[in-house]
Amino acid sequence: MAMKFEKKEEGKYMLDVCGYVCPHPQIYCKKSLEKMAEGDVLEMIFDNPSSAETIIQMLDQVGHELVEKKQEGGKIIFVIKKG
Repeated sequence: MAMKFEKKEEGKYMLDVCGYVCPHPQIYCKKSLEKMAEGDVLEMIFDNPSSAETIIQMLDQVGHELVEKKQEGGKIIFVIKKG
């Protein structure tokens, strides 16, 4: 179980925090967004449903946009645009 943050292409990043429970997915999401430029897109993959609400609240508070929210099997995928 290791957090994985990587640049996929210019302006697009991927964060995989599967296996982590609150508050770790939210913390890793926040730290990843801090490393990115405004307008960049982060695809976040996690598998702890209770983290979804706290991540959405954090995004609202700091002004980032949740562009897409989907579920594939037991994984939740958020596509976030840095505001």
